[in-house]
Amino acid sequence: MRALTPSRWTLAAFLLIAAVGAIAGDQAYRWKDRAGTVHYGDHAPESPDGRVQKIPLASGPHAAVRLRIDEDGAGRYSAWAENALAGPVEVLLRFDRNHNMTSQPLLPARATVAANGKTLVANLFTADAARPGNFEVELDAVVGDPSAKPRPFEYLIPLQRQALRVDQGFDGQFSHAGNENRYALDFAADIGTPVMAARGGVVMQVESDFAQAGLSEEEYGGRANFVRILHDDGTMALYAHLQPDGALVRVGQAVRQGQQIGLSGNTGFTSGPHLHFAVQVNRGMRLESIPFRMRGPQGVLQIAR
Repeated sequence: MRALTPSRWTLAAFLLIAAVGAIAGDQAYRWKDRAGTVHYGDHAPESPDGRVQKIPLASGPHAAVRLRIDEDGAGRYSAWAENALAGPVEVLLRFDRNHNMTSQPLLPARATVAANGKTLVANLFTADAARPGNFEVELDAVVGDPSAKPRPFEYLIPLQRQALRVDQGFDGQFSHAGNENRYALDFAADIGTPVMAARGGVVMQVESDFAQAGLSEEEYGGRANFVRILHDDGTMALYAHLQPDGALVRVGQAVRQGQQIGLSGNTGFTSGPHLHFAVQVNRGMRLESIPFRMRGPQGVLQIAR
């Protein structure tokens, strides 16, 4: 049996705590002034009154959605979601800790953020203006527009090769049981086999710098080199387990059906070289694979469950 694509392609979220301004990079800083007020920022203060605490922020290939908290100077905060991907994402903002705070709309709150865009998710303010408030908020994000309406489409085989072998089909017991991978195909492919776009679209996500592989789901289940292509009906094709530096396209690039987009490999949670292919949609803060038709050299594939 072969491979498992990461179980959840959820984008990394950034945690901010009653912050002021935008947090950038991989570190935030926390300190208190002489009045005991806690401050947060993306740079350490030049002359802090007390100890400065470093707060690590999520980073890595999926850290493309950021939470920005703006303060108006009167104790009101605006929570913005910023999306650096070349496709839409859905976000969910919630309180991780809340003392005398409320919001409009009430948290948890969802919003859809356009490609390379930003959206105001909620305004936060003290519930009782006579008392101080403090809070921690967390932002989760899932790729795709939850209002996408998939249309029937006949996909092409995503590999440039003569022989064709599917090692794991729909509902495969090894790794295709979850919603994200139920309707996925694992094609046997030697490392370096050209990977072709099964359908045209816009390159939404790319990861190409991961070099490890193994059968430890804990260690490798969340990582694999991949290309994600957004189609014109809001569906997204995932091409996973590419070789290191095996993505031959860039984020935001338009690709046509049959165009080479990468080189197959053996990265992430996998038992051997292959290409994992799935068509996915966002069904409201959850990523799901959907059935699809695919045409090969001998006609439409008969995909066994």
